[in-house]
Amino acid sequence: MQAIAAGIRAGTESERVWLVEHPQLYTAGTSADVAELVDPERFPVFDAGRGGRYTYHGPGQRVAYVMLDLAERGRDVRNYVAALEHWLIDTLAEFGVTGRIIEGKVGVWVDTPAGAAKIAAIGVRVQRWVTFHGVSLNVDPDLNDFNGIIPCGLTEPVTSLAARGRNVTLAEVDAALHRQLPAMLARLVA
Repeated sequence: MQAIAAGIRAGTESERVWLVEHPQLYTAGTSADVAELVDPERFPVFDAGRGGRYTYHGPGQRVAYVMLDLAERGRDVRNYVAALEHWLIDTLAEFGVTGRIIEGKVGVWVDTPAGAAKIAAIGVRVQRWVTFHGVSLNVDPDLNDFNGIIPCGLTEPVTSLAARGRNVTLAEVDAALHRQLPAMLARLVA
């Protein structure tokens, strides 16, 4: 990502979004507190260099690495994070799931009978106005895999599309993310 970001800055690479599915692992953001790594032996732990705290990535979760030139898109990091949140909310809506933002917390949440639960996380980095890292959307991961950390330093539970009764594939989620991408990019116009 570093090399691609440098190329975007230099004008030798195009902006891009990578959709990936990781093996089971934990990543530590720049604000990670080791006390929130409950079970450091459960999965490999990587320092990610993105914002945020600890998070989980694994099978059944769609991770989108978003590499954009914010120098050409308004130079507003808060607006960028809000655009990512709305991109996820619009994607969830395609599957009949109402996502929402909780003031003071980053990510996308859904209401469950037990209260709010996080369905998508955001962890970004911006260097010289080029973005990298991105978002993760829980499609159908094993939610017990989150038990080795305190996800994003929050006590609220995590959930997934499958836990909300939506049995969709990663390919279907990818198609929805693709359809909703133009609206996300439109939010970034300077």
